[in-house]
Amino acid sequence: MYIGTQTQNRHETDIKQLAQLGITHVDVTPQEHWREWSVDSLLAIREKYAKHNITVEMIHLPLISRAAFDTGMPHVFLGPSADRDREIEGICAIIQMASAAGLRGVNYNITILGHLRTEPRYGRGGAKLSSFEYDKLDQSMTQFEGGAANADTMWERIDHWLEQVVPVAEEYKIQLACHPQDPGIGNKTYRGVARVMGTVEGLKKYVSMHENPYHGLNFCQGTISEMLENPREEIFDIIRYFGKRNKIFNLHFRNIKGGFLNFVEVFPDEGDVDMLKALRVYKEIGYPYMVMPDHVPSISGDEADRVGFAYCYGYLHALMRAID
Repeated sequence: MYIGTQTQNRHETDIKQLAQLGITHVDVTPQEHWREWSVDSLLAIREKYAKHNITVEMIHLPLISRAAFDTGMPHVFLGPSADRDREIEGICAIIQMASAAGLRGVNYNITILGHLRTEPRYGRGGAKLSSFEYDKLDQSMTQFEGGAANADTMWERIDHWLEQVVPVAEEYKIQLACHPQDPGIGNKTYRGVARVMGTVEGLKKYVSMHENPYHGLNFCQGTISEMLENPREEIFDIIRYFGKRNKIFNLHFRNIKGGFLNFVEVFPDEGDVDMLKALRVYKEIGYPYMVMPDHVPSISGDEADRVGFAYCYGYLHALMRAID
């Protein structure tokens, strides 16, 4: 278990800063259109980071949540179409590239509605906090432009996806790490779409479908905490459930205040979940991969995002020392 992060491939100074802050492994997704990705381009990114003793071990698949956005793959989790078939073929090609470039795995999500939030709240020192209150969610929006999709429909699409990509991932030994839907809203629908990957039971069902050692989760502790009535008590057994089945391929380590249908995302040291206890559980189950900060509150000043993440890296270094 080691500290990692998701980062953009900006410039050399960013990479040096990560190395100086003790980051040794990263998830870096190419910024070019996915049709321009190649084994050589992935190797070039890996070599750029390797000069600073940082290993690029994962990338994000170019799945997107809005069909109007034309730089990704908007049709994979919509209805059957030639576009869907072409995009899934493209995903299979990316899995092969990732293998040839020496990556461990790929991260992705299944949501077609995107990341749902309501107006922000404010926390320690005026830090801006990402927030969700279901009662304030805009219910005036029309049906999703890609069409309504109830739970059965979404599971049919997911089954088709797994049927196509899991054998390729197994053949090329690339871990497929799926992020939960953020936030979970239980069995409700929004804009006519069921968010089936937004419940713990949905995640359990997902990893059992087309079961395979290369099919698992980008386990976002924050998102899963958002699904729970009492994350302070419930999260630890959920970590054990997926961890003991070797279904955690990547870890987003973040904290919240609140829970199901009403929460704010906060700094890791001030939320409802005991993060030291949580990290001890990951050690207990033998989790072997990256532990990443995620969704850090917005703070003031220049390079605020990177300063906020640097704070979280330091916090994680301290927790790692504590559990050892």
